[in-house]
Amino acid sequence: MEFAEENRSRELAASSSFYRSVYSEIEEIGWEHLVNLAGDLKFISFRIVDKKGRVHILEVQLDKTYPKCPPSVSADVPYIFNVEWSMNSRLKDLVQQFQEHLEKLQEFWATLDDIDNSLCVVNLKQTSRAVSFRQMDIGNDCFIMLSINSKNPKALPECRFLGSGPIVNSLRKLWKRNSKQWMKDKTILENLTSILETQLPKPPDVQKNNQQVECGICYAQYLPTDDELGPRSGTGTDYTCDNSHCNRAFHSVCLGDWLRSITTTRQSFNVLFGNCPYCSEPVAVKISNTKK
Repeated sequence: MEFAEENRSRELAASSSFYRSVYSEIEEIGWEHLVNLAGDLKFISFRIVDKKGRVHILEVQLDKTYPKCPPSVSADVPYIFNVEWSMNSRLKDLVQQFQEHLEKLQEFWATLDDIDNSLCVVNLKQTSRAVSFRQMDIGNDCFIMLSINSKNPKALPECRFLGSGPIVNSLRKLWKRNSKQWMKDKTILENLTSILETQLPKPPDVQKNNQQVECGICYAQYLPTDDELGPRSGTGTDYTCDNSHCNRAFHSVCLGDWLRSITTTRQSFNVLFGNCPYCSEPVAVKISNTKK
C-alpha cells in the first residue's frame, strides 16, 4: 500500500510539473494565439499569422515524456518542417521554427494567389494552403490542372489537360512544343499565355465584387433582421482591418462581441481596443448598449 501511495505521489508531482511547464510556455507565446487546448494539455493549437497576413493553425501534440521527447506538429502547409529540439527547447522555439518555415513558403503561396486572382479556379473556397495544385475551368467542359513545386514555385509546373475535343488536344500540343520557353522571371499568367498562345478565362466579375464582403467572424454578408440590433439590423460589414495584407471585413457588432471574449482586450469609454483575429493588427471598435 505504501509503495502504491509513493508511486501515486510521484505521478501527481510529475503531472503538476507538466501542467505548470505547459501553461508557462503558452504564456510566453501569448494566450491570444491559442486556438485549442486539450484538457490534459497534450494537444495544443495556435493561430499564427505570417508576414502577408495569411492565417495558419499550428497543431502541437505533446508526448507524456515532454520535454524530453520533441512534440509532433501538423499544419496547413505543403510539407512540414523538421523540428529542431533539445531538452532546453520550449514551445516558443517551435513557433519560431514554424514562422521561419512560413517565410520560406511565401513565394509558393504568392504564386498560387496569382493563379487564384487571375484564372477561373474550381472549388477555390475549399482549397487548403497545404494544396499545391489548382484546377482551372477554361470552358466547354475543359480544364487545366497545374501542380506547383512548393520548394521551387517559379519553375515549370506539372500540367495536365482534362477533357476531350480539339481545344484540349490543341493545348496539349502547344504545351509540349512551347513549355521550354517557361521563364522564372515572368508571372505564371504571362508564362501560360505565352506557352498556350491564348488568353485563359478570368474569374467572373461577381467573384471579384463579392471578395471579402462576408464578415470574418459570423461569415454572413448581412446581420440578421432583429429589433435588438436597432439601426444595425440587416446591415452589411462596416469595419475593415487596416492591415493592407489582411483587409478582412467585419460587422462591428460581431467584432465587438469577439473582442469582449478576449482577456487582453482593453476598453476606454465606448471603444474596445484589441487585435484583429486574423492578422493581430491593432483594432479599435466603438460599441453601444445594443447587443447582438
